[in-house]
Amino acid sequence: MRRFTPIWTGLAATAAAVVTLGFAASGASAAVGSGPARPLPYRVFAPYFETYDLTAGGLAAQSRESGAKFLSLAFLQTATAGSCTADWDGDPTQPIGYASFGRDIAAIQARGGNVIPSFGGYTADTTNTELADSCTSVPAIAAVYESLITTYHVSRIDLDVEADSVTNTAGINRRNEAIALTEAWAAAHHRQIQFSYTLPTFPTGLPPAELAVLQNAVADGARISTVNLLTFDYYIGTAQDMLADTETAAAGLVSQLQTLYPDAAARQLWHMVGVTEMPGIDDYGTDETFTTADAPALLHWAERQGIGTLSFWALQRDNGSCPGTKGAGACSGVSQPDWYFSHVFESFSS
Repeated sequence: MRRFTPIWTGLAATAAAVVTLGFAASGASAAVGSGPARPLPYRVFAPYFETYDLTAGGLAAQSRESGAKFLSLAFLQTATAGSCTADWDGDPTQPIGYASFGRDIAAIQARGGNVIPSFGGYTADTTNTELADSCTSVPAIAAVYESLITTYHVSRIDLDVEADSVTNTAGINRRNEAIALTEAWAAAHHRQIQFSYTLPTFPTGLPPAELAVLQNAVADGARISTVNLLTFDYYIGTAQDMLADTETAAAGLVSQLQTLYPDAAARQLWHMVGVTEMPGIDDYGTDETFTTADAPALLHWAERQGIGTLSFWALQRDNGSCPGTKGAGACSGVSQPDWYFSHVFESFSS
């Protein structure tokens, strides 16, 4: 896969849960070009969509077919290291603008959904083309975030930080300062925006480097509403119970969040949690398989625990066309009906 590598190389599981402490959001977003977006639902299912793979159809069509009203769009990055211009997949022919996915985003919004643009991913994070790693100007980074808000009328931006970006202290600090700057701009312009961090995880919670990303956010005054755990590709070397690993990783994260936000209630901390699965066989192989039986069990756990975001990698994989294949980009590797995982999870958005 383009983005994710084993946790033993310093990566782990991601996610995208976003909820401002003490703030309950609801509603759908306005169409592109029609004004400030409404917040995402208080509880949202938003699988990732590979913007570089349109072979099975565009994002509006696949959103409609799968029933996933909300999509996380992967990824935005710079074309070259040192640049302060972010493009979809680092392709200068796909800049932030209506011509790049604007029509599809408007169609999704018209049906009551929205998208969550995501920066980074493994490729960007290992080539110094993640925006905050590449660009040394905090105002310029914030200007890119603001352009997404004004162009596509989104209410959440996701930051997928893994691999080299997890230890790039200068980039981490610039990113968090830019988040704080964008949040101040949004408040001054009467817009609502949330930021989520998607981070690798152990089955017991965040590794120290990933936790340090959040510690720096607190120090910089950046309000992170969701911490999205990538609950797959552990590469531990033994057969894993992927459902149990998700539950223990989330519990570990809540304990870590308590140290960062000591005044927050337990329900607020749980609502900050997001989990991203890889349905079927992940990159490690059959010992790390998220099964069709795991999906409804995860849904019930997520509802019971009150987490804020549920996701998976990626919408293009939600079919059973390659049983037994690990880490495939266009199928899950397990026998399943088309859109099985999407249909199980779509009721989570509320």
